[in-house]
Amino acid sequence: MADAWGRAKRALATKLCIRLPDRQRALEDAPPPPPPGREAHHPTTAVEAGPATGEEKARSPSVSSRRLSSSGSPGSKRVCAICLGSMRTGHGQALFTAECSHKFHFHCITSNVRHGNHICPICRADWKELPFQGPQLADATHGRARVSPVNWPQDDGHMAVIRRLSNSYSGNLLEQFPVFRTPEADIFNDDEQIDIQSETVEESNAVTGSVEIKTYAEVQAIQQSVTQKVFSILIHLKAPKSLESVSSRAPLDLVTVLDVSGSMKGAKLALLKKAMGFVIQTLGPNDRLSVIVFSSAARRLFPLRQMNVNGRMQAMQAVNSLVDGGGTNISDGLKKGAKVIEHRRLKNPVCSIILLSDGQDTYSVPTFDDGVQTNHSMLVPPSILPGTGNHVQIHTFGFGADHDSAAMHAIAETSSGTFSFIDAEGSIQNGFAQCIGGLLSVVVKEMRLGVECVDEGVVLTSIKSGGYASEVAVDGRNGSVDIGDLYADEERGFLITLHVPAAQGQQTVLIKPSCTYQDAVTTESIQVHGSEVSVERPAYSVDCKMSPEVEREWHRVQAMEDMSAARAAADGGDFSQAVSILEGRTRILESQAAQSSDSQCLALITELREMQERVESRRRYDESGRAFMLAGLSSHSWQRATARGDSTELNTQIHTYQTPSMVDMLHRSQTLVPAVVEMLNRSPTVAPSRGSGRSVRSTKSFSERLA
Repeated sequence: MADAWGRAKRALATKLCIRLPDRQRALEDAPPPPPPGREAHHPTTAVEAGPATGEEKARSPSVSSRRLSSSGSPGSKRVCAICLGSMRTGHGQALFTAECSHKFHFHCITSNVRHGNHICPICRADWKELPFQGPQLADATHGRARVSPVNWPQDDGHMAVIRRLSNSYSGNLLEQFPVFRTPEADIFNDDEQIDIQSETVEESNAVTGSVEIKTYAEVQAIQQSVTQKVFSILIHLKAPKSLESVSSRAPLDLVTVLDVSGSMKGAKLALLKKAMGFVIQTLGPNDRLSVIVFSSAARRLFPLRQMNVNGRMQAMQAVNSLVDGGGTNISDGLKKGAKVIEHRRLKNPVCSIILLSDGQDTYSVPTFDDGVQTNHSMLVPPSILPGTGNHVQIHTFGFGADHDSAAMHAIAETSSGTFSFIDAEGSIQNGFAQCIGGLLSVVVKEMRLGVECVDEGVVLTSIKSGGYASEVAVDGRNGSVDIGDLYADEERGFLITLHVPAAQGQQTVLIKPSCTYQDAVTTESIQVHGSEVSVERPAYSVDCKMSPEVEREWHRVQAMEDMSAARAAADGGDFSQAVSILEGRTRILESQAAQSSDSQCLALITELREMQERVESRRRYDESGRAFMLAGLSSHSWQRATARGDSTELNTQIHTYQTPSMVDMLHRSQTLVPAVVEMLNRSPTVAPSRGSGRSVRSTKSFSERLA
């Protein structure tokens, strides 16, 4: 009988590709367990199962069963603390008894561990031995983990085994146990399908209006005999008004790429979960969300999923199950995010990636000690760069003082996205809210501004377009700016300079602007023509005052240029020069503000002063100065709101470019926090188990987990 028992054990191990050491084989060749009523005592973690039902025997070959129990477990309650279901032996249930003597359904606890939780859900004790489902056996050097061929249903054909944590455990289960990494297909074409017809039912009611074009010439008149070598014109664009109906706005495909490395432990991770809870609750049923998390490696929590009631709950379960641990591999996270975008079977009209990290990529970006600049743009997958069919903006968020602001800014700039600096940990939700407020209000796509010179001799010499790609024809007779998407009510200003020749007549027609774009809701292609810009050409000398709109825009452009110069000086270690550059621009703006009390000048003065304080020393610059300046440059370069300092506060003095939709979302973020926390308190902490389809719930509230 003993020989038969051993042979059966070895046959099962061979089938599961498990190698049993000789010493363990000797142990396994021992006789079967004692008769009922005299259970074998084992001081280690155990797995327990009742006899299989007839249906289960048909599904899984029967092997000799024995019951393993842990000392102290007989007095425990017969209710699983994870799913709150009953635990009864003799009903085909696989039960797991931990080393702390608490007992759970095996499928519940393996799902809990697979999502990174390696402490007891009841007593919070750290486990040295962990349950998982997979073909690996514990290292024989530990000697305590054993395979127990019990008679339970095995849908995946794998036995349950227990493996001890090694002494070099890093805190990241994904690194320690490859089996915890859910195998991912090479192609992410499993996005949840969207009903295009249902989403376009109300298109006829989605009247968004058209983009408004205004122009402002530097002066209204130039003497006939004068040749103006540098003549400025401001072209101002404004997107249509915000849409009030959720069903009438363009739905969003959003991929969030989130850092869960070891440095995100504690309050950081809790606040990130809270911010993601706000995002999940804010998205509508036609919007889709996919979450990628990364530490030493990246994994996709779930594919693009509609944020209806079920989708929100499942997303909350997955996000709340996150644990920290490991290094920081931003590149792998972005690669996974890019795959989600590329492999979609259907596409919502608006798509974006949000990246958050509090560390520096130590896996993909080489570091140099000889002053060579690191090319951080290599972190952006080429498949989603501008000019490709899958171009998507990456809006990056640098979290805390230790993140790599240069890398995060480069990623955003390369992808035409924005970089935000989350200085205070508690403001992460506001930063996300401001960004989401914009993404949920996109009304214009693929916008392109064209400028055409009209009268003979008028030549376009430059376009001050900031971060936007611009082009001037070789002959100077026309030019263009690629703008891309615009949020509702969003504004853009572009300064162009012309060479204006002497004239014979009473008027010179300078330019004719126009723009083409796609309506984000109706997908209709639209072309808008602006009015021609002309100047009077009197024969006598004229003294005209510069247009205040043009003057204001010149101050903004020059302030941005000085910010960039100050940043370069600080990066080179010349902090006194950086402060001097910023002080000089501040004095100019103060003089202008004294004359006109212009609100934009006052806001720029506030921002420049804060920059001066943050670049006065190496310590200040490394702590927050570089990140603050880069976030400001990102904002001014794209003329779009970013988070930095107190810019997301409703009473901020910084020039923010916020749209009404962003302000509304910030109001919601700052006033509806109790509702979000309550929702988090009700949500489970672990996603449904793949094998069982049951939800695995936590007994601790969000507030308790945050503490």
